[in-house]
Amino acid sequence: MREFSTPGDVFNALPSRVVFGAGAVDRIDAEVERLGAGRALVVSTPGRSAMGGRVADRLGGRCIGILPEAISQVPIELAIRGRAKAREMGADCLVSVGGGASIGLGKAIALELGLPIIAVPTTYSGSEMTGFCGITIDGVKRMHQSLRMLAGTVVYDPALTLGLPVDVSMASAMNALAHCVDAIYTPTISPVIVPAAMEGARAIMDALPRVAARPDDAEARADLLYGAHLAGAALAGGFALQHGVAHVLGGTYGVSHGLSHALVLPHVAAYNAPFARGAMDRLAAAIGVADVGAAIFDVMETVGLPTRLTEVGFSADRIEEAARITVETDNGYNPGPVTEEAVRGILAAALEGRRPDVQQVR
Repeated sequence: MREFSTPGDVFNALPSRVVFGAGAVDRIDAEVERLGAGRALVVSTPGRSAMGGRVADRLGGRCIGILPEAISQVPIELAIRGRAKAREMGADCLVSVGGGASIGLGKAIALELGLPIIAVPTTYSGSEMTGFCGITIDGVKRMHQSLRMLAGTVVYDPALTLGLPVDVSMASAMNALAHCVDAIYTPTISPVIVPAAMEGARAIMDALPRVAARPDDAEARADLLYGAHLAGAALAGGFALQHGVAHVLGGTYGVSHGLSHALVLPHVAAYNAPFARGAMDRLAAAIGVADVGAAIFDVMETVGLPTRLTEVGFSADRIEEAARITVETDNGYNPGPVTEEAVRGILAAALEGRRPDVQQVR
């Protein structure tokens, strides 16, 4: 007999409005007006400050300034400074422009101040769709959740992704793919959102090599952004061990956010396969592969991503500590047991870049 019960509050909650299409960012002023706001603070990274400036220009008198200070992993000190800045300037909404760093800082500010958010993602992380945010405190990335961090509006403009370097694009899209994989077996995901995870994974796996081969292909970029949007919806349903390991690699050891997900994703998928066989088989069918973990590893090689943790400066002597932190911060939603032994095995496989073996997994 089928039974399920999903958590309330932030789990499975999605933004009330999504605008997707080329040139959508040109109408950002109308989105601020729709919220009834008139003092928007634009949030960006230092590297995206020029793009933030263009958005601010489009807002005109509805913009009170730019906060171009976002960095990856959202250090709590930065969140505190951002909140103080928003208070001082009298902001009545936030417009977060950029990748996960900008989206995350906007969330961290809104968590305390309750300001409405318009998210304008320029990468493929998918976090713009959720009320979750990882904030790094004392060297450990800890997940926060609140409806205050859920964007009111998300504006997807594929044209904004055309200049994104190929290596960054690939790593970011793997982050989105991780959302699709990690969500399908969590007990917190709504059955309404599971199809989004399946379709998102299919779209991402299809578009990844196309964008890698032709970075200026606007249609391929749009397809990849579409997949990332669905991945964000999947992430709203919850996450499990894959995100736990990746957040430790990023928050504690400084591995870039996209690569921290990409490098462990094939190995966590392989580990969880025997414990979530039905879900993983359906995912494999959706993306047209025999084995999910092996297929992800292969596409990483195809698009030129690193496949070994040693390539990003993570060494074997860190595995023990990383495993301990992962287990200590685990949320309990993984289908397979989250033990230090299991995490050590995943990290060892990722360290050496071992392709998951279909027969061993089964």
